[in-house]
Amino acid sequence: MTVRCILPAVSQRATFQEQLRAGWRRSGSLLGIGFDPIPDQFPDPVSRDRAGVLRFCLEIAEAVGDLVCAFKPQFAHFAALGAEAELATLIGELQLRFPDVPVILDAKRGDIGSTAERYALEAFERYGADAVTVNPYLGPESIKPYLAYHDRGVIVLCRTSNPDSGWLQDYPAEDPVYLRVARAAAEWNAHGNVMLVAGATYPEQLEAIRDTVGDMALLVPGIGTQGADLDAAVAAGLTRDGAGLVFNTSRAVLYASARADYTDAARRVAEQLHERLASARDSCAVT
Repeated sequence: MTVRCILPAVSQRATFQEQLRAGWRRSGSLLGIGFDPIPDQFPDPVSRDRAGVLRFCLEIAEAVGDLVCAFKPQFAHFAALGAEAELATLIGELQLRFPDVPVILDAKRGDIGSTAERYALEAFERYGADAVTVNPYLGPESIKPYLAYHDRGVIVLCRTSNPDSGWLQDYPAEDPVYLRVARAAAEWNAHGNVMLVAGATYPEQLEAIRDTVGDMALLVPGIGTQGADLDAAVAAGLTRDGAGLVFNTSRAVLYASARADYTDAARRVAEQLHERLASARDSCAVT
């Protein structure tokens, strides 16, 4: 089966940077919602097949779309189910229904230049994503093919939120890998379309990244089931204009209820996170 994502004409679509700014303004939100479908965890009314995957994700999106500044479907959660067609449809539907909300394909691709070219084509042309997450550890040649798409976002892993990440990313202490990545990303950001992944679970490192890259936007995981200190993360990463951050949560919203009220429950959790982020932002002395 050929998988295609039918997009509006290029002239009708905003760039990733424009979408992100519009998302922050429209929703007043720093919240992003990830789609990590796990059929065994679906609420009772949703079928466990590929049709159920698409239905579930779209229903959650409709429930929370006015509260968010980004959507982030996770590639492996679809591909493992053979649901690539559903992923393409989901991205296209999200873009049609929420034109000011960028769709980030969380794929964490990283390979040599010639292969990276194909991965970039996959993300931006096959799936039509507004942005994609990438792994920089094969060096600049693995990033350049994505940067050729000036209107799309390139989100580089920098200091991730998982507990085992420090063994490499914090080493060596005098010039850790994550800061080397941050400095390189600032150089790659000629068209303003580069972001960094900086986990909310490590606010000290998040603050160091912000100091290194200025107002570059950051994708910040770790505020849901990983239990990060939300107030500390906002204070560490907020830009002077009160934006610059996309806090992503997935499972805490998606699986807020296993019953027929799952969309209402998802919205309640999203509202709580939206309000907590707004409160944390308002409490920061941004000058």
